[in-house]
Amino acid sequence: MPPDTRHYSDAGVLEAWHENAEPWTETVRSKAIESRRLVTDHAIVDAALRLAPRSALDLGCGEGWLTRALAECDIRAYGVDAVPALVEAARQADPGAPADRYACLSYQAIARGALDARYDLVLCNFSLLGFEVVAELLAAIPGLLAPGGSVLIQTLHPPLAGGDAPYRDGWRDGDWTGCGKSAGTAAFGEPAPWYFRTIGSWISLIRSSGLELRELSEPLHPQTRQPASLILVAAAPEPR
Repeated sequence: MPPDTRHYSDAGVLEAWHENAEPWTETVRSKAIESRRLVTDHAIVDAALRLAPRSALDLGCGEGWLTRALAECDIRAYGVDAVPALVEAARQADPGAPADRYACLSYQAIARGALDARYDLVLCNFSLLGFEVVAELLAAIPGLLAPGGSVLIQTLHPPLAGGDAPYRDGWRDGDWTGCGKSAGTAAFGEPAPWYFRTIGSWISLIRSSGLELRELSEPLHPQTRQPASLILVAAAPEPR
């Protein structure tokens, strides 16, 4: 049976996250994902704090855990997501937050200039899952950075996440393996597809977006000693 091209698309990614907002929120808050609990949550927060930002934008913030974690470190943190249910969950979990801390905006809207602000740090934590929309968003990030600002990306580790499939760019089927059982009764539906990029493709995409790669790291799982993710730090080129 030929692949469903409607599924393998940026629209298909977003549709699946609309459907799975509730079980995903429960899963994140119950810390059901071992790799996040043991490795990647700490890795993204530590990487952000090493950059010492005064302000940060969490793109694809989901239910808001990372935005909250940064705010607790006295960073002016803001979260943006395209899924209204996730943004509402973030707001409910952060009742004392400023009214503008969380916003519901699509990546396309951000790429078109919907955010009239600059940040010391822009973060994308496992939130760059699409194809064209990701390229459009990254191309807009230099315009979101304050002077000396950085972008911090954490994504699936390509050689390991690719499994037995050929090591080349392309759409892949998602699944909820490793998510455990959510804390409540909500069940996961159809998983979101995602667009696989090799390490080389990530580096090329960053450079074509007008950014310079400053750091690449591979946080290790403490038990398997295998990379749990790929972290990329980039910045706008310094004026010559």
